[in-house]
Amino acid sequence: MLDADFFRRWMTVTAASVNREAERLTALDSPIGDADHGTNLQRGFTAVTAALEKEAPDTPGGVLTLAGRQLISTVGGASGPLYGTLLRRTGKALGDAAEVSAEQLAEALRAGVDAVMTLGGAAPGDKTMIDALVPAVDVLGDSFAAARTAAEEGAVATTPLLARKGRASYLGERSIGHQDPGATSAALLVAGLVEASGE
Repeated sequence: MLDADFFRRWMTVTAASVNREAERLTALDSPIGDADHGTNLQRGFTAVTAALEKEAPDTPGGVLTLAGRQLISTVGGASGPLYGTLLRRTGKALGDAAEVSAEQLAEALRAGVDAVMTLGGAAPGDKTMIDALVPAVDVLGDSFAAARTAAEEGAVATTPLLARKGRASYLGERSIGHQDPGATSAALLVAGLVEASGE
């Protein structure tokens, strides 16, 4: 079972990954976006870890709701509302339970992904974070490691796609051949589950 400590670790290790990969995320964003994805997420997840140090919610849902709120209020561009919605909706779906199973997390995360699809209007194949999140959620009940692999493969698979949503879609054909930065950062979030669990 996964408790609030696990979810705090998940956010902390994700923040560390975003920190490490910020330059690469921004480099990916440079040809098809505003060249700020890495720095924006870095600022957001730094705020998340600071908030969790100050206020430690005692439920998994509480941790994710707080993290989502921080991302919405501190991250510029589209990624703040999208990541914030993902975590807040997942947190809301987990409710007030003190512990949740991996299956419950998978179901809650699916609700979060659905909320992101509604907000951004994106579907799988549109070259967005959804391309990493949907395959990850599909196998999350099997294992966190399977979800990490699915998310990483989903991110890489965005490279040949034509962007149909977000800033990259303005480039039309020129978006082809670039890995999507949002899918890449989403894969970091999913990979954080493995590190937090020590799988």
